[in-house]
Amino acid sequence: MNHHNHGHVHAHSSPQDAPLMAIAGALTITATVFFAELAGGIISGSVALLADAMHMLSDAAGLIVALAAVLVGKRAANSRATYGYRRVEVLAALVNAATVLAVSVWIAVEAIGRLRTPEPIETGPMMIVAAIGLVANALSAWMLRAQQGDSINVRGAYLHVLVDMLGSVAVLVAGAIVATTGFTAADPIASLLIAAMVFPRAWALMTESAGVMLERVPDGFDARVVETQLRGVDGVADLHDLHLWSLDGVSVIATVHIVAGEGRDRNKLLDRVQAELKELGAGHATVQIEPPEHIDHETVC
Repeated sequence: MNHHNHGHVHAHSSPQDAPLMAIAGALTITATVFFAELAGGIISGSVALLADAMHMLSDAAGLIVALAAVLVGKRAANSRATYGYRRVEVLAALVNAATVLAVSVWIAVEAIGRLRTPEPIETGPMMIVAAIGLVANALSAWMLRAQQGDSINVRGAYLHVLVDMLGSVAVLVAGAIVATTGFTAADPIASLLIAAMVFPRAWALMTESAGVMLERVPDGFDARVVETQLRGVDGVADLHDLHLWSLDGVSVIATVHIVAGEGRDRNKLLDRVQAELKELGAGHATVQIEPPEHIDHETVC
């Protein structure tokens, strides 16, 4: 008779509950400042301020997505979703990153157009509104910063807010240059700098989120290294079907089939393999221990 021992370790290295209050607070601030910057950009004629307002709009949308993802992600696992709904947060991060990329392209196009056809700018309203935006963004970033390491979704929201904070600084600098020198090109140049700062971060978050959705091996893990370590565990004759992935972009899940050596105690071997996986950073591990002849009865993937 073939024996199959399944071991489960449920030790997650990071909190599963994302900070609802932090996201809700950042959303309230962001939505308020968006309307202020939109009005200020129209009144002053500043494309940099309008660009920052568009970032605020994408921030507000991104934070709404993030908030919804947290609420859905908190739902317990059930018979239809045995892993729960944590991956919704990863999807939200992917949407946020793609949105930021699209807005960055829009800003660049608008700024280039303004460089070709300069327009007068009223620096007073522009700088006042930008200063308000800077304070608001700094407060939102402070709310989200502490939790960004525990959720890829919150990391996406934090990216939105951090970019807008830098954007507000750029608008203030551009406004000061225009006011003191009359060099109106400083405004669209600042917009291009905002886009240049945003793009790499958004691209990195999008590729990371896509990697999680595609169930790629998480960053910092090498399946070959993990396999070598497991083969070195006392009592392991062979192994196959080793898989490493993540549901939420933070915790790591592993599954593996272990072929026990002749005469080895499978229960003790199970404990040793689980301990090794936990040491390697796989917080949730499913291990199947089997005799050598069992390989003829399964499909290895």
